[in-house]
This record gives sequence, structure tokens and C-alpha cells, in this order.
Amino acid sequence: MRVVLASASPARRAVLQAAGIDPLVEIADVDEEALLAAMPQASPAEKVTHLASAKATTVARRIGDTHADAVLIGCDSMLHIGGELVGKPGDPDTARRRWKAMAGGTGELVTGHAVLRLADGEIDRVAEGHAVTTVRFAEPSDAELEAYLATGEPLVVAGAFTLDGLGGWFVEGIDGDPSNVIGISLPLVRRLLAAVGVRVTDLWPPTTA
Repeated sequence: MRVVLASASPARRAVLQAAGIDPLVEIADVDEEALLAAMPQASPAEKVTHLASAKATTVARRIGDTHADAVLIGCDSMLHIGGELVGKPGDPDTARRRWKAMAGGTGELVTGHAVLRLADGEIDRVAEGHAVTTVRFAEPSDAELEAYLATGEPLVVAGAFTLDGLGGWFVEGIDGDPSNVIGISLPLVRRLLAAVGVRVTDLWPPTTA
């Protein structure tokens, strides 16, 4: 059974590959801002899960003809901090302001997950959920922060930081699932796969004697 990752994130793909699954990557084209604007009263968990579902569903409808029997995984991560849900900064000034606000504090990395099983090209089963990991941020010096911003990494990741990249230098610790901070919770995905009738171990490559 083909596993399809409905995400452009190389970090999510790397997590799956390290865990024994080499997914086909299909990027979902959804208007995240419009989707979020339509649900202003929703909780952070509801928002990211809705986005993950929209991504997975969009890809499922696009590839049904070519991958009739497959499992799709959609994810969306945002950082909940100071009562605000934030995604990718997009520019250095926004990333700088966020880091000034979160340095020395804590935030919750919330990732919504959607797992869809295709049968005969149609969506047959759906399982959704979210994972939350608390992140304790360090206090980078002004010089360190400017050097980090100059790399461009914090501009294109949820919450303006990574755990598995350069941003890991500025994370004091986490409480919860580390893979969730990278963008895809392996324990949660295993449970969601089971909910649609797929054992994760059946997706691993065959071992050789």
C-alpha cells in the first residue's frame, strides 16, 4: 500500500523515512488563511486539524485515479503562545518579534493530523487527531538571534524555530512527543493508521535475512 504525505515539509518526510516509511510527497494547494478565517471561534487543536484534513482531502481527490489504494497523511503545525496561534513568520521582522516574545518562555506546538485511506480511488476511511508538545525556549543573545534569522530557517517553519535544525540550539527542552515538534507525531499517526485498518509495521520495508 502506497503512503502519500500531503505536505511539502522535508522535515516530516525525513521523520517518516527514519521510521521506516518512504512516502510519496504530494503538495496540497489549500488557502490556509481563508480556512482559518472561516472558523474564528475554533480552538487551536480544531484549527490545525481542520487544515490537516483539508490538505489530505485535496490530495486524495487529485491522486485517486493514479493511486487507487493508498494511505494519505496530512499535517499542519502551529505554535500556541501567549494566547495566539502562529504559523510561519514569512519575514525576518515577524520572526524577530516572535523570538523576542517567546525567548525564555514556553509555548505549545500543536499539530493536526489527518489519515485517509483510499479504496478504489475513493476516500474509504478517515481518522483525525492532534498532538501537543510543550516547548521551553532559551534566550538567544541579540547576535545569536540575528545570525539565526540570517539563515532563513525560522522564516519558513511554524513558530519560527526547529527542534531538528539550527533552532535546536535555542530550545532548552520539551515536554511531550519530540516528533510532533518536527511536524508529525509518530505515536499519533500509528494510532490513526490503526483506526483506518492499517498496521504501521506492514508499511515498513521487508527485512532481509
